[in-house]
Amino acid sequence: MPELRKDPIIGRWVIISTERAKRPEAFRKYPNVKKGGFCPFCEGNESHTPSEILAYRPNSSARNGTGWTLRVVSNKYPALMIEGDLGRVGMGIYDHMNGVGAHEVIIESPRHEDTLSQMSTNQINDIFWAFRDRILDLQNDKRFRYILIFKNEGEPAGASLEHTHSQLIALPIIPKRMIEELDGSQSYFNYKERCIFCDIIRQDISDGDRIIDENEEFISLIPFAPRFPFETWILPKRHNSRFESAQKNELESLSKILKRILMKIDKVLEYPPYNLVLHSSPFSIPSDDYYHWHIELMPKLTHVAGFEWGTGFYINPTPPEEAAEFLRSASIT
Repeated sequence: MPELRKDPIIGRWVIISTERAKRPEAFRKYPNVKKGGFCPFCEGNESHTPSEILAYRPNSSARNGTGWTLRVVSNKYPALMIEGDLGRVGMGIYDHMNGVGAHEVIIESPRHEDTLSQMSTNQINDIFWAFRDRILDLQNDKRFRYILIFKNEGEPAGASLEHTHSQLIALPIIPKRMIEELDGSQSYFNYKERCIFCDIIRQDISDGDRIIDENEEFISLIPFAPRFPFETWILPKRHNSRFESAQKNELESLSKILKRILMKIDKVLEYPPYNLVLHSSPFSIPSDDYYHWHIELMPKLTHVAGFEWGTGFYINPTPPEEAAEFLRSASIT
């Protein structure tokens, strides 16, 4: 019989459709094959991108030239523009403001053929340090209230360029999804005086059947009420509301567990496209007690359609316990 499960953080309901349950092989339809051709993100094509904001250059090579291992540049077609004032105004019952923000691209490797799962843990670690560096810098701009970092891997997941990269958008408002998480977390903390994410970690370690992997600093699991099949969360075991305050050893451990999870997903689902989103507390809100930063990774395996748009529910054809077992048992080298 199908199950209705409630997300304990934001109260969203999910239908686990056991009547149409799907195993991993049923989703293997989006092979993520690199097409090649001219790419502005490849080493040697630096003149085809905006000037770099940040670059890691082990041999101190010249800015905006070759010799880098990671570059951060402004998005050539930004969703928001860095110049200008917010210009908040009311238009009757409507609110309006200028599209001010920052939109940056983190080019994760100079090599076109690289994927995140195939990179070394040191390379992945550099990516997280770049996230941290850019967050700490952009926090100084008083116009911004939230910084979103995400990765679209593969064209079906929304990537317009196939060269491995992530994106950062600094926003003058806090997104509704983050407000829902903050409100749900704070409500739980006010009632129980505990972090709900810390309780999820304790509960899932106790249950055992939704855990995928863990190391000294992090745990990866399938949430109790996942929106999508094989949706995976990575959470720090130490309570911490902000990604940018993670310590050196934690970022090293995060790099290791993310690589392992991506390798397992590639093994089980044959290199699916995916979305990865970093959830971290807004720097403008004192949420240290009740919020817990984490990463959400969602393979692009199903489509959002009329039922989801009409209800806010999601239909997931793979029970999270089964998905976790498939990933947990995947052998990787």
